[in-house]
Amino acid sequence: CTLSLPCAVQEKRNMTFRHLKIFVTVCETGSMTAAASQLFIAQPSISLAISEMEDYYGVKLFDRISRKLYLTENGRRALRHIIDLLDEMEQGVRDVDAMGRLKVGTSITIGTYLLPGYIKKLKQQYPALKVEASIANSGTIEQQILDNDIDVGIIEGVAHSPFILSESFAGDRLVFICPAGHEFAGKTLEELSEVRNQDFILREKGSAGREIFDGILAAQELNVRPVWQSASNQVILQGVKAGLGISILPYFLVRQDIREGELAEFRIKDLALNRKYSVIYHKNKFLPRSARTLMELCKEGNGADRL
Repeated sequence: CTLSLPCAVQEKRNMTFRHLKIFVTVCETGSMTAAASQLFIAQPSISLAISEMEDYYGVKLFDRISRKLYLTENGRRALRHIIDLLDEMEQGVRDVDAMGRLKVGTSITIGTYLLPGYIKKLKQQYPALKVEASIANSGTIEQQILDNDIDVGIIEGVAHSPFILSESFAGDRLVFICPAGHEFAGKTLEELSEVRNQDFILREKGSAGREIFDGILAAQELNVRPVWQSASNQVILQGVKAGLGISILPYFLVRQDIREGELAEFRIKDLALNRKYSVIYHKNKFLPRSARTLMELCKEGNGADRL
């Protein structure tokens, strides 16, 4: 003992989680030999740990009769106490998860039109959960995942970093749109090259839709220079309606305007523009149950067909 640390405190520090684990394993297996085999520890070390516990608490934990171990009343009480502590810890962790904070990042289209529905369903299961949302283009959301600024992201398309894991689910389709009186309105063009002399109003670089369109152009060795670029879908819609150019946007964003005759769709023969959405997270990130629940809600249906 020392003057600065009482004997009782020093002894208490000698009792470790290892002792408790060995004790519980001996209770489960019914013998020290079996516990030693399960824990990959030498049998004398198991016996020593149990003896240290008995000396520490000043009680007998096991009766040793005919080479068999029987829990004493004190042993049963100790086991129940350990189990109760583990149950309490598990419940505490679950409560923290359900009442904690979840940081979500989404691309602009998903954040504007789909995220509110996802969060509403999530809050029905976790009423006390605080959800913080960051809405930006897909490239920015990926970087936020890498910087650990958000727990999970929901983007259009796929992630590019090898440090990000993604789980895809049903998305939407992109459509070409033009003013209702445009020469392309309601038509199917034979070649994508027919649009190269048109004025385009496009999403900004780094957005998923723009990335897809740029990839299609590159594959066919075409180049389009947009007259407008914007992170706002509404700005693009109003620009097309005003006759300032043509564009490419998710169908569920424009279908009402097409039905009402304010915009028109046109197609390119044999060009499919279906795409998936992805839930993304860092490969080294532990996801709480609330994040996993959000991922399942996304996979159940993105809701685009109901907008």
